[in-house]
Formats: sequence, C-alpha cells, structure tokens
Amino acid sequence: MEIELPGTASSSSCSCLTISIMIQVIQNHPGLLHPTKEKAQSELPAFDQCWASIYVDAFKCAAPEMRLYLARHAPHDLIGDVLTGRSGGAGLSAGGRGQARRLARALRGAPIHAVHCSPQRRTRETAGIIADQLKLEVQIVDALDEIDFGDWTGKRFADLAREPDWIAWNERRSCTAPPGGERMQAVVERARSHIEARMDEVAGLLCVSHCDVIRGLIAHYLGLDLDHMLRFDIEPASFSMVDIGNWGGRVVTLNRVPA
Repeated sequence: MEIELPGTASSSSCSCLTISIMIQVIQNHPGLLHPTKEKAQSELPAFDQCWASIYVDAFKCAAPEMRLYLARHAPHDLIGDVLTGRSGGAGLSAGGRGQARRLARALRGAPIHAVHCSPQRRTRETAGIIADQLKLEVQIVDALDEIDFGDWTGKRFADLAREPDWIAWNERRSCTAPPGGERMQAVVERARSHIEARMDEVAGLLCVSHCDVIRGLIAHYLGLDLDHMLRFDIEPASFSMVDIGNWGGRVVTLNRVPA
C-alpha cells in the first residue's frame, strides 16, 4: 500500500513512500526529530539519497511543528449591530461569558502551552476565562489585534450596508481597505508572522482574536484568495485548529462551537 506525499519539496523523481517503510523508519530511529536531509542520510545508511530526501518530506507532512488553535472572542452586547473594531469598550455580555466558559471546557486538556490574545477587552476577557482552565498566563499581542477599520469604527452595520466602499471591501478584500484603515493582507501578514515566529517555542499555541483576523489566517493556510474569505463563517466563541510547519499549513478543524 502506498500513499502520495502532497506538497513535498524534494527534487527527487520518487513521489511516494510505503506506509511500512515510514513506520519502520520511525520505530528504528525515534531520535530523528526535525531531520535535515543530511541527518537523515547519516542516520539511515541503508537508504540512498532519494529515500532519505523523501523521508524528510514525509516527516514534514506527518509531524507538524505546531498545533495552532484560533479562537474568536465570545459575544458582547453590540455584536452584529455595531462595528466595534478597536474602540475597546465592548466587554463580554452575560451570555458571552457563559459561551466563553463552554469554550474553555472544550479546550481543557488540549495540548496548549501558551495563550496569546488581541488587546481588545472582549478578547482579553475570553482569553482569561480559557487560560484559567488551562492554568496558563495570557500574553497580549498587538499582532492579533482587530482590523483597523478607520472611519468605519463605531458605525452600525445597517448604515454601512448602504455604503459603496463597504460593499467593494467585502467583495474585493485583496485590493481594497476601509477608509483610513488597514488592508486585509497587512492584517494576515502581521498575525501570521507572529504565529510562525513561535513555532520553535511552543508545540501548541492558542490565539484569541477576531472574526476576520481568523478568517484571513484560515484563508492563507488553505491557499484561498482573500476575495473569497467570506465563503466560510467564524462564529463567536468558536475555535479552529491548524497544523503548521515549514512545509505550510493544514486546517484540521473549522469553526467548532462547543455545545
């Protein structure tokens, strides 16, 4: 039985690896963690350069360097009515705190080693409830902040829906920006850079952030154009999981809302 190795970086003409060989390599050489091709060749003398190269690529596919948990903050009283953005005043509603507790229980026991969150009050309160369950401290990270919505901050969604710039932004996120605000590509890049810089520090990272920040990250790891990022939902108090490494990313769970 053979499995294809999608997205391998090897220039070798070999493109597949038998499951039995992969299992044998892992069992016989458990010390091969984060191997380079040179290390694989020295540790696996029975394999030629082709097999050593394929082993490294298979390792990258099979062994993610980080399990990333992306959680959206729980609801506040203005959610769905006002574009709160970075206004900072929206704390969790009573119902939102209950949803945050359910989210915390769902993540209890997960292999999470650090909790990072946006500086907004709603994300800090959500992250604090989760971190209490995990017995971890919360680190506030500007790179996970809400989009800077510029002149739209504090406006009602019903009013924004009539503005041509709002319509254009939601249709073409890749090339437009809120007036006086931040481009979507810049949002994704700041969040992605922060997360991927942590890969050598923690194997499990929880980031508590905002709907479109998470959407943008998911779209990036799916290889989806930002113009299409509204094709899936990220609900309040939901979490998604992505395995990431030097080989890229793989979405494992999307928009799970604990019952």
